[in-house]
Amino acid sequence: MKISEVLLFTILALTACNQPQQLVFKSNGRVDYHITHDEEIMLDSIQHKTFLFFLNEHHPDWGIVKDRAASFTPASIASTGFGIPAFAIGAERKWITREQAADITLKILKFFANSDQNTYANSTGYKGFYYHFLRMNSGTREWNCELSSIDTGILMMGILFAQNYYKQNNEVENQIRSLAATLLSRIDWNFMQLSASAKHPNTISMAWSPENGLLDFGWSGYNEGLFLYILAAGSGMKNVNQSYNSWLSTYKWSTPYKGLSHVAFPPLFGHQFSQVFIDYRGLVDKYMKEKGIDYFENSRRATYVQRQYAIDNSKGWTGYDSLCWGVTASDGPSEKYNFSDKKFLGYAGRGTSGPDDNYYEDGTIAPYGSISSLPFAPEIVLPTIKSFNAKYGKQLWGKYGYYDSFNLTAKWVDNDFIGIDEGPMLIMIENFRTGLVWNYVMKDPIIQKGLTKLGFSNIK
Repeated sequence: MKISEVLLFTILALTACNQPQQLVFKSNGRVDYHITHDEEIMLDSIQHKTFLFFLNEHHPDWGIVKDRAASFTPASIASTGFGIPAFAIGAERKWITREQAADITLKILKFFANSDQNTYANSTGYKGFYYHFLRMNSGTREWNCELSSIDTGILMMGILFAQNYYKQNNEVENQIRSLAATLLSRIDWNFMQLSASAKHPNTISMAWSPENGLLDFGWSGYNEGLFLYILAAGSGMKNVNQSYNSWLSTYKWSTPYKGLSHVAFPPLFGHQFSQVFIDYRGLVDKYMKEKGIDYFENSRRATYVQRQYAIDNSKGWTGYDSLCWGVTASDGPSEKYNFSDKKFLGYAGRGTSGPDDNYYEDGTIAPYGSISSLPFAPEIVLPTIKSFNAKYGKQLWGKYGYYDSFNLTAKWVDNDFIGIDEGPMLIMIENFRTGLVWNYVMKDPIIQKGLTKLGFSNIK
């Protein structure tokens, strides 16, 4: 970063810190946050820098987006799925033209529509699903990775968004809609359904590979897979209600702190990924109806739990407080930074749902973890962003905005950017500001059919 940019960024952050919070509390406890002009500038800066990741790190001919900014990394189909609405956000914010966004999107859709779908070990996909990682030089399977249901789902949610956003009557946008319909319709969801004797009976399997077949481990519990069942239900999966009931049966209701009872999943990304695309405000299934809250409120409570955990800081990590929190899947310092009784991990699915429910929690904070919760709890997320900027801006801010993570105990800051972390941050800021992605996804017949099929209704 240039010195002048550092100074400007710091000035904006410090100015924003002095702005009064303007909160309007509704009867249901949610908050309308009237953001200030300085906060608008701050969010513009974060979004624009994050957008540049997708603009600079996609394949020039195929549009597929790299997993990371690092030069050695392949494309990730999930990064690409988040990238599709990212390009539309870029067009809406005038960072690129609509024509540029549509052109990249069409390249992505053409690539997947024309890709090799078979059982060979180095194809691109099979049965309408795609391999998690794809080589940037050939577009085929990399690292012997899995045919991924969740990552294909994220890709398809991006494609579904595109089908509804690009509605102009011209050659490019007409092709986008046509190819999107083709890609969405050719997924064989029944292929991924596990049997009644599986470890997670009747659920959607996490993966398939030509070497080992269907993975006997399904999407169960509460996690980022919530949207997957809605997409599958709306796309005609057989016995989907049986699958969804199996999913719900493994929910874990938790009360880590008074007033913050919720369905627990320690990493914050599990509360965010589904809501990047689907607007769950006011929507409940049979489980959440009995609990009296919707999934949006559930994520709001999970966000507050993470903040309270940082305030309590029972493990004594450096920096944890009410303005420094956000434990989720991210890079980490690795064991080479270990000292005394402090042990660190590299990349891990970190998380916390309170003092008694932790995944690999080692003092590592991911800025995208807290920032992607902006729609749920702006009254605590915006002050946290300002504090990140004021205290650590020079260290945390790079080519594409915030580095993926940092650990003050280990005196470590990551030097990379990860697509599946950049995407939710960019999109959730936009959903908070304009509802752009929610508005286009929620009108889709597949989503509406899926919600109806699974028994979602408006909370009373």
